[in-house]
Amino acid sequence: MRGFVWTGLGACAGVALLCQAWPARAQAPAPDYAAILAAPDRTDADRKNDDRRHAAELLAFTGVRPGMKVLDMGADAGYSTELLARAAAPNGTVYGQNPPDNMPRALAAFEARMKTPAMKDAIDDRRGFEEPVPPGVHDLDLVTFFFAYHDTTYMPVDRAKMDKAMFDALKPGGILVVADYAALPGAPVTTGKQFHRLDENIEKREIEAAGFKFVGEANFLRNPADTHDFIIFGSKIPIDSFVIKFQKPG
Repeated sequence: MRGFVWTGLGACAGVALLCQAWPARAQAPAPDYAAILAAPDRTDADRKNDDRRHAAELLAFTGVRPGMKVLDMGADAGYSTELLARAAAPNGTVYGQNPPDNMPRALAAFEARMKTPAMKDAIDDRRGFEEPVPPGVHDLDLVTFFFAYHDTTYMPVDRAKMDKAMFDALKPGGILVVADYAALPGAPVTTGKQFHRLDENIEKREIEAAGFKFVGEANFLRNPADTHDFIIFGSKIPIDSFVIKFQKPG
C-alpha cells in the first residue's frame, strides 16, 4: 500500500475500490511518509510503535495530505495524532480527541506531547466520543479511529450517536479509516471487554448504519496465526488487526 500517486482516472486502473474513496477534486500531493517517520526529533518509543503499526502503510492508506482537516478519535497519548499532524503540515489541522475521563497517564502524555514543535498544528480535543468535535467544526477531510473502537463497547457510549457524529463532522466525500484488533467472526460484542478485540463485521455494520459507505480494506496488519481467543496484552505474536475505510457519500 505504499506510495500511491493519484494522477487522474488512469491511475485508478486495478485499484478502483480505493479510488472511490476520494472525491474528484484537486489535492495536495501525498507527502513522503517514510521521511516523516525518519524525522530526527521523533522518540524511540514512537519508532517502536511504527514497526508494530506498519506506520508507513497506515498513513498511506488514510491518504492524509498537507492542508487536511483531520479528527483522530481515541488519541490516547497522541502517537497517531502526531503522525497525522506531521503529514497534514503545512496548513493542516488535526484534532486529537480524548474523553475527559480517559486514563490520567494517557492525558498527561498527550499534554506533554502537545508542547513539542511537531504538534503545532494539533489541537487537544478533550471531548466525549459522542460529541467529538468542538462546536462549529465541520467539513473535515479525514477521521481516523485507531485501535480504540472496541473500547467504546464497554464504556457508557452510545455508539450510534458516536458514529453519526463522525459522519456529520466530515465533508461530503470525506473519509473514515478504522483499525482495530480482530475477534473471531461472529464473536459477541462483549469480546471488546473480554479480549480487547471486536468482530470486524460488528464495526462495519454499526458504521454503515450511520450513513457511511464501505470503500476499501488493507491487509498489512493481518496475522493468520492469531487464534483470536486471548487478550491482546502481552501477546508473543502480532495481533491480527483489520484496517477498513469508509466514505461519506456526496
